[in-house]
Amino acid sequence: MSEKALSTDERRRKYMVPALEKGLDIIEYLADQAVPLTQSQLARALERQPNELFRMLACLEGRGFIAREPTSGGYSLTLKLFQLARIHSPYERLVATARPFMRALADEVRESCHLTVLQSDAVLVLAQEESPNAFRLSVEVGSTHSPIHTNSGRLLLAGLQAQARDGVLGRLPEWRAMSATARKQKLERIAAITRDGYAESVGERFLGSADMGVLVGSPGAPLNAALTIATLIGADGDARHERLLEPLRRAADAISQAAGLTLGRSKGEPSDR
Repeated sequence: MSEKALSTDERRRKYMVPALEKGLDIIEYLADQAVPLTQSQLARALERQPNELFRMLACLEGRGFIAREPTSGGYSLTLKLFQLARIHSPYERLVATARPFMRALADEVRESCHLTVLQSDAVLVLAQEESPNAFRLSVEVGSTHSPIHTNSGRLLLAGLQAQARDGVLGRLPEWRAMSATARKQKLERIAAITRDGYAESVGERFLGSADMGVLVGSPGAPLNAALTIATLIGADGDARHERLLEPLRRAADAISQAAGLTLGRSKGEPSDR
């Protein structure tokens, strides 16, 4: 069998490095745990003998990936993996590029805005700029949310290619639990976002709130984000969405151009309207 014909699993088995596999097993398991674990606890969880893990634990501790508590002897992850991930994170560049445009948008419309991406099949809030008003909506940076029950999530799903979108939906337990009718309604809503070029909702998650968002980037591109304005509905019941759309689109286009997220678009060409 040729190298190209080997599947990912077959290549993994053929080129397995037991020591590396052991180290990765330890790191992945510790990442899932909320408390430090001793050598014996790790051995039981990973179905290995304690002496099998001794040298690997010492190596990982020496390299700074894990730390051992002096009292309990339990091991936990340090921040080294987080630091390494941040060095090459495309999101860090995106946030740095987007911030001045988001600040200008928040000042112009006097509403809070936030930037989100799809990460591990969830909507991740990367950045937020708050409204200068005394009363405003705020979304916690770093929080994760449903892709199908949020404005930003549906917008990001609409920005995916069909196969990628189907893959995300198929992995979501909440999607699999929905009836065929409910799924159809969600897909129709996503299709409307693709057609209209923006997403809006009123009182979907909280009474008295409204969201409007547009895509940052190009539909079907490998990396996209959603720029969303979250507003409080006035006492007159008016969400005032009409005044938000054009400033929102200008900011999203500016971020797309500055960050280089313009796949399939000529420079200066606006996003789909």
